[in-house]
Amino acid sequence: MMKTQLNSTNARRYLVRYISLCLIILSLALNSCRKQESTQPISNPNPEYSFNLVKRVIDGDTIELDNGIKIRYIGIDTPETKHPRKPVQYFGKEASEANKQLVLGKKVRLEYDVQKIDKYGRTLAYVYLPIRDAQGKEDEIFVNAWLVENGFARVSTYPPDVKYQERFLELERKAREGKKGLWK
Repeated sequence: MMKTQLNSTNARRYLVRYISLCLIILSLALNSCRKQESTQPISNPNPEYSFNLVKRVIDGDTIELDNGIKIRYIGIDTPETKHPRKPVQYFGKEASEANKQLVLGKKVRLEYDVQKIDKYGRTLAYVYLPIRDAQGKEDEIFVNAWLVENGFARVSTYPPDVKYQERFLELERKAREGKKGLWK
């Protein structure tokens, strides 16, 4: 009897994860039904920002650009999937997949804070995905914030890179209250 209850509980948990992931993939697919972005370089009027194509998603909070530079998202932390000494953590695969669906193969805009490189040699950045809204106007998704807002990441800020700390904390609070992602 106890084993049946555990299997039923695990089955429900996996079903909820599967449905959540399907909904995320569907929403990202619907977002991508817009004109594909050109591979031509995007002009950059502000030297604080740079635009690059995402070649590979390493995990939920780290990407590699077409120029080989690894970008670690500032202010957030997703569950581990690639750590050499840690097992895959709860909701890590979902966070990595959501990040992949959002940015892989797309041009992103990078915004830097005070420190540009972490102790592992990765470039630290806030990442934005340029999109067009329903009326065709240019807009963008703030990827770091989107991951927190949808429960794929928790806030993890380290001074001096705290530019969006308050925004991230508010989004995490709402995700917890809404029992999204990690907070189910």
